[in-house]
Amino acid sequence: MYRGQLVSSKKKMSIPSDWTFRSEDVASAFDGHVREQLPWYDFATGAIAHIARHYIPEGGTVIDIGASTGNIGRALGATLDQRRARFIPLDNSSEMAGAYAGPGNLHVVDARSFDYAAERPDLIIAFLVMMFVPVADRCELIDRLKGAIRPGGAVVIFDKMHARAGHVGSVIYRLTLAAKYEAGASPEEVIQKELSLAGVQRPMSDAELSGFEPVFRFGDFAGFLFERPA
Repeated sequence: MYRGQLVSSKKKMSIPSDWTFRSEDVASAFDGHVREQLPWYDFATGAIAHIARHYIPEGGTVIDIGASTGNIGRALGATLDQRRARFIPLDNSSEMAGAYAGPGNLHVVDARSFDYAAERPDLIIAFLVMMFVPVADRCELIDRLKGAIRPGGAVVIFDKMHARAGHVGSVIYRLTLAAKYEAGASPEEVIQKELSLAGVQRPMSDAELSGFEPVFRFGDFAGFLFERPA
């Protein structure tokens, strides 16, 4: 367990027919739900915390896009304190903001409209966010993130990627299903969640992540790192 992790809520979520984070029910049960649906969630969070330690300087600035209940901020808590770094969490859902339990003051704002360059960040983290940004706006947003970070800084993106083709794609998909089932998600919940995401979640393509290096992979979910030259 990484330092700062919040114990998952046991409350079961009523999955909306059209997935949304603008729901008090989703916000209140999110921590438990996400760990059932994404069993590698805590491991990936720990990986981000490890990566982040390499890019947060003394007195630096970190921006967390899609902060939800504060998972990333809690994982970075010790590093932020030790290095007196500033943490800026963002989320576009006021309901999720009400459940936020992490460092910094959460800004309720659309990721596409925030002025990243004005904050002169050393590190920007987008954990499971881009798949909910309209495809037409993604490349422009990612370019803005890459241009906003200070020299020597980094952008970290963990997200769902397009499914692999052929038999390999089937193997990876079944691996994901098995992991969800073993984590306690019922088959009915898995199906409900997949159907609710139709038209809301759009996986990313490798082409959208030009200049990024792969740092993590589980099934169709992967993590990437862009480092701006000093």
